[in-house]
Amino acid sequence: MTPDAALLDRPTTPGVSDPARPLVGPATGRDLHVMSYNIRFQHSGTRRGDPDHWPDRAPRLTRLLRLEQPTLLGVQEALFHQLSVVERALPAGYAMLGCGRAGGSKGEYSPIFYDARRLELLEWDQFWLSDTPELIGSATWGNTVPRIVTWGRFLDRGTGAELVLVNTHFDHDSETARDRSADAVVELVHSFRPHTPTVVTGDFNAVADDSAAYSTLVGSGVLRDTWAAAERHLTPDLGTFPDYGHADGDDLRIDWVLATPEVRVRAGGINTARFDGGHPSDHAAVQALVRVDADEDPDDDAERA
Repeated sequence: MTPDAALLDRPTTPGVSDPARPLVGPATGRDLHVMSYNIRFQHSGTRRGDPDHWPDRAPRLTRLLRLEQPTLLGVQEALFHQLSVVERALPAGYAMLGCGRAGGSKGEYSPIFYDARRLELLEWDQFWLSDTPELIGSATWGNTVPRIVTWGRFLDRGTGAELVLVNTHFDHDSETARDRSADAVVELVHSFRPHTPTVVTGDFNAVADDSAAYSTLVGSGVLRDTWAAAERHLTPDLGTFPDYGHADGDDLRIDWVLATPEVRVRAGGINTARFDGGHPSDHAAVQALVRVDADEDPDDDAERA
């Protein structure tokens, strides 16, 4: 049995405390492991033993990331001092893109972490979800806090393929802001196509299959929901915001990994693992095992003919 086949046959039990094996784990061959994870900002009003207490959660996040080692990781809600926990949890050779939504190191990040040993960064940018996307800290669509998009274009040294990862966090309060943000993401993805396969990670604060933002993003024909498109589900259909409780199918799936149609989705899962009896975050990590092949040059085909 090949390593890939073994992964797809791996039994999983959602919510298991201290899992001995990863849900997906380090990608092999041509596959890429993509994860979207709202790690929950550090709240100053907690104390030791509270489910939300960051000093208790940080070691759990470290253990999860060391198990999974995603090739590409889109994080939401990270504050500057929390980034170092993610950096230390990932293997040596990973790098990060992004800055705080209030500028520089201020405010929450929506950063991208990536395996720079495999992926060569070609370009990246960050913009604000507003009528003035280049203005740091801008918010004009009914949201009271700024929201951002971070994206990077990469060359996969293993396959020669290029791909883009887009990471974002939509507003929690304003539906208008979420709808306008969805339009902005679709426009961004259009700008990369048809040449560059694109994956979008995020906490969208909108319900899959039952929100205008989802309809815009997935109904656009530009993006697919990797959970729906996956060849194999590694977990049941679970909500992604259990709020430190037990996740089940009645919870809302508000965190998604989306991808353009040319991205093959080999497997998908919603990771609700606990460590030492507690969760790393109030959200569950969303994971997808994807494959992007380099386009063949038509002239090469002609020469072989």
